[in-house]
Amino acid sequence: MDTMRDRFISTTGHLLDEDPRVAVVLADISADGFEPARHRHPERVINVGIREQLLVGVGGGLALAGLRPVVHTFASFLVERPFEQVKLDFGHQDVGGVLVSAGGSYDWPAGGFTHMAPGDVALLDTLDGWTVHVPGHPDEAETLLRHAVAAGDDRVYVRLSLQSNAHPLPVRGDSGFVTVREGRGGTVVAVGPMLGQVLAAVADLDVTVLYAATVRPFDGAALRAAGHPDVVLVEPYLAGTSTAAANDALADLPHRVLGLGVGRRELRRYGQLEEHLAAHGLDAASLRERISGFLAGAVRTP
Repeated sequence: MDTMRDRFISTTGHLLDEDPRVAVVLADISADGFEPARHRHPERVINVGIREQLLVGVGGGLALAGLRPVVHTFASFLVERPFEQVKLDFGHQDVGGVLVSAGGSYDWPAGGFTHMAPGDVALLDTLDGWTVHVPGHPDEAETLLRHAVAAGDDRVYVRLSLQSNAHPLPVRGDSGFVTVREGRGGTVVAVGPMLGQVLAAVADLDVTVLYAATVRPFDGAALRAAGHPDVVLVEPYLAGTSTAAANDALADLPHRVLGLGVGRRELRRYGQLEEHLAAHGLDAASLRERISGFLAGAVRTP
């Protein structure tokens, strides 16, 4: 199976052929993959080199010129390093574009902490008007990317990862959470590539599982409709990123929310992706212990 990043490159190449408004801005990352598209559309595939502030600034300028820019690099270099440009060149100028990241929270541990961005979604939460997609499978990444590019002049962030669920779910860019299974003992919201680990963790627990491939806007209506006062959020980025959104959705009801995700403590040994997953308590065994411990008596095994 191809990766989400592979699918992003092939899908965006087709979008360049299909839509003359689409332009791609790169900072060396994935440049080789876009070489065929650059030969076909040299004026709309732009590699600025390792200049991430310029990367975002060029994207904002293309948007001002009426194009639909797709701006791409690792998450730490797309959201964190040029955050001022994201805030001003897109937000303050009130123009749209599609930011597509790779690398996620710890996809390439050998790159060290400079290449990790567990705080990217939380950081974008400080800005107004951003839609955030977190696909859990390459098929979902293609669907959400196509929707993002076609979404008028909206500001959209698409967060890609090497982590992937075994099977895609039917997601759309304008849809909310998907109900994967229903139970009586609480609600677990699995975000993007966390679904596979969550399903393994709650296999024998009587809980509702909601799947979120689009996290902003947050689908508070689906959370309320699930009808449980106890909620666990499992996110592949900074723990607690969506806790406030869940609390707001349930503000008039007695409830409890547990936010699970990447911890704030920096893990200073490179290791492997799977070791980071376990160290942050996001593997199936750790999730089962944490979820069942939080829900306690509310969880009933079938």
